[in-house]
Amino acid sequence: MDLGLTGKRALVLGASRGLGAASALALAREGVHVIAASRHPKPLEPEAGVDISTLVLDLSDPASIGAMIDAVLAQGGVDILVNNTGGPAPGPVEGQPADAWSNSFAMLAASLFRITEAMLPTMLARNWGRVITIGSSGVEQPIAGLALSNAVRGSIAGWSKTLASEVAGRGVTVNMVLPGRIATDRVRELDGARAARTGLPIEQVQQASRQEIPAGRYGRPEEFGAAVAFLAGVPASYITGSMIRVDGGAIRSI
Repeated sequence: MDLGLTGKRALVLGASRGLGAASALALAREGVHVIAASRHPKPLEPEAGVDISTLVLDLSDPASIGAMIDAVLAQGGVDILVNNTGGPAPGPVEGQPADAWSNSFAMLAASLFRITEAMLPTMLARNWGRVITIGSSGVEQPIAGLALSNAVRGSIAGWSKTLASEVAGRGVTVNMVLPGRIATDRVRELDGARAARTGLPIEQVQQASRQEIPAGRYGRPEEFGAAVAFLAGVPASYITGSMIRVDGGAIRSI
């Protein structure tokens, strides 16, 4: 399928590894010039014909966010924005210090709101744009032990849906993609933390997780990236205000 993205420009946050890197590569393979922003920029795996540049971005540092915004706008802005952040530390609701909530919201949510606000005018002026935010399956089914992520990503879902309704008539779609257990460094870290808490071997923790997924396996990053690329494409122009699961059927609700 031709996604109609040749010549478009995209900004992908948290693009040095994991879901961000997979999304950046999927878009680049569709002929998009991708700006890959992360705290520690590094070239993504070399591949003929892809166009990826890098920028430094630390979502915990307002000055870094401002510098990144200025650099992207100086290049003419983008047509596609893929919002992506790392996850906060695991833990329960009970006993979380007050600054853990405020710091998590500032880095995971408010930073994305600021960047999106800065990128929107260019999209609206062109009457074409895509805002795709990588969330978590915890938005629909809270994940035990990930209180900060469950709470903050839920607020992002409300923001995304509200924004979608505001800009739908001006050529900009706004969607979220909710990963389940995708084989990334972040998921391996969470599996390791669970193994440490329970005293179980990490292989046993991973096997238990696989048994809870109807597909019987963890997802591959490229499978997730393909969903992001599709939502960015012209054929997906009538999809907005949606949350698309990429989870192997793990969420059991309708």
